[in-house]
Amino acid sequence: MTRFFNRREAGIELAGKLGHYAGRRDVVVVGLAGGGVPVAFEVARALHAPLDVLVVRQLGAPTHEELAIGAIAAGGIRFLDTEVIQLLGVSTEDIERETALEQRELAHRERMYRGNRSPVSVSGRTVIVVDDGLATGSTMHAAVIALRKQHAAEIIVAAPVVAADTCKYLQTLADTCKYIYASEPLYGAGLWYDDFAPVTDAEVCSLLETAARTTLPVAPRRKYQH
Repeated sequence: MTRFFNRREAGIELAGKLGHYAGRRDVVVVGLAGGGVPVAFEVARALHAPLDVLVVRQLGAPTHEELAIGAIAAGGIRFLDTEVIQLLGVSTEDIERETALEQRELAHRERMYRGNRSPVSVSGRTVIVVDDGLATGSTMHAAVIALRKQHAAEIIVAAPVVAADTCKYLQTLADTCKYIYASEPLYGAGLWYDDFAPVTDAEVCSLLETAARTTLPVAPRRKYQH
């Protein structure tokens, strides 16, 4: 197995798959908090594009927290995996309890990561939404729904390593899926990294602040079309 040293190195390699977006002032790069942000930072820097963050939270099953029953994203977005919910017999009450818990955490992180900065508008623009790996794709699914709601003109899902079936599925929601390695099954994105330590809130904030100081603003948006 070829491994990345860390998320930043993976982002540099991933940017090589996205070179034809470089220098386009209608492009915005969005990193999923938190592991997606260091990857997205390198992509945005290579493409000379603005960087923003999208806070998403996985909804875990009550007795199997590692199993995603869905995800939520900023903007009141919720995606539920009905197949997994039915398989595990998760009740409506459990779903609502988990959603409320994660919504509080999402709101807290949204305030912390943004500070006084306003979100970068994605309406009418090409958005490259980045994570450090795509296994089940629940959080990315919620992210794509959120970006569609914000009227992104084109959505490119991107990650250094993906589960092949998940990538195929996400291509039905987004416009395309870009990656370096695809595996089926993908036992865990962390297996593809030498350093897969949790990304701290301080690191996310630092990267976003650095990007805000060093990238050009996006160009006037294109007219949104359904």
